[in-house]
Amino acid sequence: AGMNGTAIENFVCVIFNVSFMNCTWHVGRTATEDTQYFLYWRPSGEEDVTECQSYMKDNCGRNTGCQFQNVTIENKNAYFLVNGSRSGQNIQSYERKILLISDYIIVEKLTPPLNVTVNCTEASHRCSIWWQPPRTSHVKKSSCFKYEILIENK
Repeated sequence: AGMNGTAIENFVCVIFNVSFMNCTWHVGRTATEDTQYFLYWRPSGEEDVTECQSYMKDNCGRNTGCQFQNVTIENKNAYFLVNGSRSGQNIQSYERKILLISDYIIVEKLTPPLNVTVNCTEASHRCSIWWQPPRTSHVKKSSCFKYEILIENK
């Protein structure tokens, strides 16, 4: 249902600082300035569908994203629905059910490693560096991470 080309495109969600998630999208190709979008989601099968409480808007005032707080990501499915209207007419809906940690529309920006410690000795001209893995929303094994160290002489 709805007019062709009015559904959102390029739906992507990014998790950052462990429990925050931003979902963004582009307006449909034939969307007019009076088109408005609404995002609903259900983070797991047991919960109710809820509407976004904090929308991001474009220059025309159209909802083009949502900011979520206190998001818990585990091995679970999530359901996303973006629908809306323009001039009182329904637009095409966008629906997606995804496995949160493996689907391409969810990306996690990691925090830096924690408790970085450097111990250098002048006599041996060596330094030892230790750290703990970054906090993440779902990765439990530290062996999943690869690190790169850049050392600069100052």
